[in-house]
Amino acid sequence: MATPRHKPLIWLPACHRHLDLDDPGGYSVLADRYALAVTALGLQPVLFPMAEAEDVPFLLPLVDGVLLTGSPSNVEATHFGASALSTDLLDPRRDKLTMRLVRESLERAVPIFGVCRGLQEMNVALGGSLHQTLHAQPGMLDHREPEGEPLEVQFAERHEVQLEPGSQFAEWAGGTRACVNSLHGQGIKRLGEGLVAEARAPDGLVEGVRVTGARTFAYGVQWHPEWQHERHPFYERTLRAFAAACREHVRRRGED
Repeated sequence: MATPRHKPLIWLPACHRHLDLDDPGGYSVLADRYALAVTALGLQPVLFPMAEAEDVPFLLPLVDGVLLTGSPSNVEATHFGASALSTDLLDPRRDKLTMRLVRESLERAVPIFGVCRGLQEMNVALGGSLHQTLHAQPGMLDHREPEGEPLEVQFAERHEVQLEPGSQFAEWAGGTRACVNSLHGQGIKRLGEGLVAEARAPDGLVEGVRVTGARTFAYGVQWHPEWQHERHPFYERTLRAFAAACREHVRRRGED
């Protein structure tokens, strides 16, 4: 009897938060919606909650894809030559890990998909910079979610994105325009090396990128395709393309 192939293993970096004031040790956390989306695609989410940057070369060969999730925290501005704001919620442990994880995933041709903070991590890891407060920039929209509203309202479609004709984004959307949700205060200012803008918000903000020359799936989006993806063909096709690349990675590993 043939040994069954395992589900592709997808590394979702944990966030680190202080959730209990009586427990100064903190918590490693992951929003369920990312793990549920990965599971719905027939993939297996995995976490290495105490992983550090120096562990990446040893852990990355164990997985078949990397999904950089969104988070309430911001990428610390010191990573792109600016100063952190007093209002920033930061996660230095995650920053240190993901900066290396992005670069190593691309080098080793492991499929990688950045969502919201994950897109920003990809951009900064590749030498780009971020607007720290988009809503304060002249001519930019307020891309933040409405505070205090139910999740259905916060994750509702907020604006269109213009998609590059002939791009994978346009193929997934079935056209050059799509409506997406918007739940972020930071955004791309200067594109990182090798990143190509393929989706833009009405104010010109880059909201979807691909890594030029990547040997496998390597995309990032500013919106949240994991949210009720089964109801949104654009989100669903994007996630399924990532899943297909992860399955191909399993096949390639089996041939090594």
